[in-house]
Amino acid sequence: MDYISIKGNAKLSGSVKVSGAKNSALPLITSTILSKGLVNISNIPNVVDIKTLLKLLRNLGAEFEFNDNLLKISTENIHHTKANYDIIKTMRASILVLGPLLARFRHCEVSLPGGCAIGERPVDLHIKALCKMGANIDIKNGYIVAEAKHGLKASEIIFDKVTVTGSENIIMAASLAKGKSKIINSAKEPEVVQLCEVLHDAGVDITGIGTDEINIYGTDGELPEFKDISVIPDRIEAGTYLCAGAITNSNITLEKVVPAHLNAMILKLKEMGFDFKESDNSLEILPANKISPIEIVTAEYPAFPTDMQAQFMALATQSEGTSIIEERLFENRFMHASELRRLRADIKTSGRFATINGKNSLVGADVMATDLRASSALVLAALVADGVTNVHRIYHLDRGYENLEAKLTNLGAKIERLKA
Repeated sequence: MDYISIKGNAKLSGSVKVSGAKNSALPLITSTILSKGLVNISNIPNVVDIKTLLKLLRNLGAEFEFNDNLLKISTENIHHTKANYDIIKTMRASILVLGPLLARFRHCEVSLPGGCAIGERPVDLHIKALCKMGANIDIKNGYIVAEAKHGLKASEIIFDKVTVTGSENIIMAASLAKGKSKIINSAKEPEVVQLCEVLHDAGVDITGIGTDEINIYGTDGELPEFKDISVIPDRIEAGTYLCAGAITNSNITLEKVVPAHLNAMILKLKEMGFDFKESDNSLEILPANKISPIEIVTAEYPAFPTDMQAQFMALATQSEGTSIIEERLFENRFMHASELRRLRADIKTSGRFATINGKNSLVGADVMATDLRASSALVLAALVADGVTNVHRIYHLDRGYENLEAKLTNLGAKIERLKA
């Protein structure tokens, strides 16, 4: 099994190109189930989660070519509507096929999802919304069995809590429904915005894009024709590289990035003493005279993202003082804390709170990744640890980061992938 070996205390410099957003590419790919004809999607990251979803769509009957971050996909010949457990168990985002399959074919069977071990992320909000749109849904043998014999009907959907994949599933389903749907308390993440914009460009009448109240006038089963799509830059990957520059107190530049998507992270880094130079699609982080401690509370966009909590925990070990992180979205997302302690980080956790006492002189050790973002936190800590750190179980890392070792090497890190 592969692992990553990192020799710490290397200064970073130079620039890094940010890949397309995995969390935008996934719903965009599933949305092609709604489209007639060939769809071209560029800037797709070549990561494991993308390959998993494409394998699922191929099993359903879709045809595609994926080369050089360009996907050419046609779903015209989909002939199966059962998404099997063997694929969905490995990636929770596979649940995104539920809405478009049901809307187009009026029947589907989708396995209950698996994925990261960061806590419960139930799909009851998806199911409740689809039932309001006229679907009959049963859970049988671990599968969501959904049917809408006469097609989905528009409805007013109120999400009791903000859900990104739930919003995306219902946005896609409502696009083919009959009548006007209103989605209240919708997620506002840039990835959700791009999905809405793509469907709007394809001819679906959508208003309220980027707000928490979205109105969708469905096509009553008529398949829209998609225009060419380019996936937005990955704000979480961008934030991770900002943290790489910050934890090593280095000057690096991110290219192909949307700074506006990073506001919450930039503000926290400024609180810690870092400054920035930015343009329309680049962002340079400047070293701090002193790295100050911070307080972070994770919440839905545009607040501080839970997907950056682990990376900032690693960064906080190098601050001069005590930092506090409150994780409000997932109940089991501090698993990386125990691994950071193996590197001699001074971290205490209690419920949804983590207290990080800096500044720590970290020391290299063997550590184990527990989920996707925890993996990157361990890599960041290893960049400033004395000696060598070996990060194991990096299949988590491969789910969401494209060419991580090559990008960090180009910045000056001493990192390599090895086999056990």
